[in-house]
Amino acid sequence: LTLASVLLFVLSGNIVMLYATWVAMSLSLHQLLIFYPTRKKAQAAARKKFIVARIGDAFLLVALVSLYQTFHTGNLAAIYQQIQDGVNLPSRNLDVAAVFLVLAAVMKSAQFPFHGWLVEVMETPTPVSATLHAGLINAGPFLIIRMSHVIHYSSAASMLLLIIGGISAIFGAIAFTTQPAQKTALAYSSIAHMGFSLFTSGLGLYA
Repeated sequence: LTLASVLLFVLSGNIVMLYATWVAMSLSLHQLLIFYPTRKKAQAAARKKFIVARIGDAFLLVALVSLYQTFHTGNLAAIYQQIQDGVNLPSRNLDVAAVFLVLAAVMKSAQFPFHGWLVEVMETPTPVSATLHAGLINAGPFLIIRMSHVIHYSSAASMLLLIIGGISAIFGAIAFTTQPAQKTALAYSSIAHMGFSLFTSGLGLYA
């Protein structure tokens, strides 16, 4: 279910499917994180992840509602076409949507200072944490790249990406070198990787 949600998220062509699969992959991942009820640290880490994920879900919902109110359609291709045409676009609505898209991506990809849960979920089963690092955490940068038409329109969103992504990339890269445990080191490496991805998106280098 988790992997299916990721694949459907990547294939989403409208905001309803995008949001539903964004939430679904988080909820299904949560069940994997708490697979062993006797592992107290894993249970605590999963609860922290759950709270951060729900905040990210709320941010994404605000962004998508703002997009719908602006363009009166949930079809992503139609939204992108209207942005490219540039006809009477309300800049404030697009700014709100873009900034909340960035905030949702930051939560999803464990960026500084919301990164603590990613380090702690190393207490969960290794195949689960590996799936998280190899796939699900990439949903944040993917969302930004998928919505690049909206992000590119907002200088505030681009600045947020540069600041948060840049700090996270530097912080994660430095912390990575100080970790004695391989799994924890990989967690900080993932934070740095996601930070670099968001930073380059902030520069407009989506490709």
